[in-house]
Amino acid sequence: MRNQLKYLLLIAVVALFSCQNNKKSESVQNTVMKESPKKEVVYQVFTRLFGNTNTNNKPWGTIEENGVGKFNDFTEKALKEIKDLGVTYIWYTGVPHHDVIRDYTKYGISNDDPDIVKGRAGSPYAVKDYYNVNPDLAVNPKNRLQEFKALVDRTHKVGLKVIIDIVPNHVARNYKGLTNPKGVEDFGASDDTSKTYDVNNNFYYNPNEAFKVPVWENGYLPLGGEKAPLADGVFKEVPAKWTGNGSRLSQPHINDWYETVKVNYGISPEGKKDFNELPEGFENEDYKKHFEFWKDKTVPSSWIKFRDIALYWLDFGVDGFRYDMAEMVPVEFWSYMNSSIKMKRPDAFLLAEVYNPDLYRDYIKRGKMDYLYDKVQLYDTIKHIMQGHGSTDYIAPIQDNLKDIEHNMLHFLENHDEQRIASPEFAGSPEKGKPAMVVSATISTSPTMIYFGQEFGEPGAEDAGFGDPSRTSIFDYIGVPTLQRWVNNKQFDGGQSTEKEKALRDFYKRLLNFTIKSSALAGHYQDIHHFNRQHTEWYNDKVLSFVRWSDTEKLIIISNFNAENTYGFELSLPQDIIEKWQLKDGNYKVEDQLYKTYKSTLKVSNKQAKVRVDIKPLESFILKLK
Repeated sequence: MRNQLKYLLLIAVVALFSCQNNKKSESVQNTVMKESPKKEVVYQVFTRLFGNTNTNNKPWGTIEENGVGKFNDFTEKALKEIKDLGVTYIWYTGVPHHDVIRDYTKYGISNDDPDIVKGRAGSPYAVKDYYNVNPDLAVNPKNRLQEFKALVDRTHKVGLKVIIDIVPNHVARNYKGLTNPKGVEDFGASDDTSKTYDVNNNFYYNPNEAFKVPVWENGYLPLGGEKAPLADGVFKEVPAKWTGNGSRLSQPHINDWYETVKVNYGISPEGKKDFNELPEGFENEDYKKHFEFWKDKTVPSSWIKFRDIALYWLDFGVDGFRYDMAEMVPVEFWSYMNSSIKMKRPDAFLLAEVYNPDLYRDYIKRGKMDYLYDKVQLYDTIKHIMQGHGSTDYIAPIQDNLKDIEHNMLHFLENHDEQRIASPEFAGSPEKGKPAMVVSATISTSPTMIYFGQEFGEPGAEDAGFGDPSRTSIFDYIGVPTLQRWVNNKQFDGGQSTEKEKALRDFYKRLLNFTIKSSALAGHYQDIHHFNRQHTEWYNDKVLSFVRWSDTEKLIIISNFNAENTYGFELSLPQDIIEKWQLKDGNYKVEDQLYKTYKSTLKVSNKQAKVRVDIKPLESFILKLK
């Protein structure tokens, strides 16, 4: 019931936004998308899992029992195979040094307390040291920075660009920098802890109160109940800091982000902003004007700290960042941060996790983000359709609502937070992801993202310890079976992959490589779904169609989301597309660009254009006009 209500609310929101947007713009049938250079494809990989060939998969297993991947596992061969999949950027998730339950004291690293760490391998979003990297990922932890630099260089050598995480909203409760550049002070080192809030405090405090570990519920115990050093139900923090999700309790709830503390960006507990706000109309100014605006302004200490962290990693060779929970940080900070980044690297790739559609344009235009997750609208809608409940009628209104920022809305079907497509809790079959992937990757000029293992149909079925199956664990040491079969003892050749896994990867490879080369997908878009819903017999709301075109390429894209039925019909192009494409009366050959096996004929006569389509369950065609 909760999911149904959520979906009905989503549709209502989409409809409302569409109505508002239509008052200011052309109808969806007349949408013309802005040209962009080319599509980008991001491959998100959970770094510590990629090269792990250990198949033990013991719940709460140690690194010795379950294994861990290393930076060095991303060999030149592995990276070339990822690039050949049709990838342009690789997002190495979990690189900054976060809390882990393993003894690295001989390297000067303090042990982390299981009472404030999720899982045994720790959350990548509880960063302990922003100027270093996770010691688990290095063959020699002493040289972990050098090993990561070698990975960055290898990645660049094969023609890929590098993204890593920055998590400005919160840091680990026990943050401690070991290799800070000269003059860089740790978060909270100069805070006045006698105050709940000060503009230049990095954290919020509960003076005269001590932090208490959450009350463990529903059978949960740190490390699964194993007796271990520091796992004693106590973590010393006086005074208690506010928790990362905004909880002000000195004893946060088990469902709070208790392993992290909230960073203060100069907003008082009452909501007062103790910093300059951007002038009216500044959303229309470029990053250079934003940079100039902040040059002579005094900003809170936390702003400077995170700006310096970003610039440090740019100097290191990183090409961009994925910002966790960006909407929990004021948009003015992003103007300051991102304009500083762009002044140094105008081509830096800046991707943010923002879930509130009301904030999209603010964070893109005033916050100077390049890309945001298209989660709450496109992903949630497509997921419902993949599960057999939703209607494709809702997709075109989403694109219409976002047409002014469509290039900025990154599309995905999986990431580390979401359920695996093949899991029973999502679609139960990786094949159901195929039509959705075609739509997601071709409907706009925005980047496409896939999550490692998605191309093999990984179901995320392992019970790793912290958290539940259906999502590949980001908290524990674990193996990823479908990926491990492709890794094939680090041959990276699919030597142990099943035929179904090989076929699925081949589908992704064909699709993604087409997207990054197609000029039409960097060009114009128009919905033809609603036109055909009105005029085409046997066409229905389990099918979706639209057209994409440039001066040199014209595409008709159609996907069948039904897992059981084949459909046959005469798909029609609206008259305005006939005019825009300058089609004369006659016959035009069309050929599918994915497998080159399906061919048909577009017949144009007397201002009508029809093409016969026979489409099997879960099949998609990218029909190119010859």
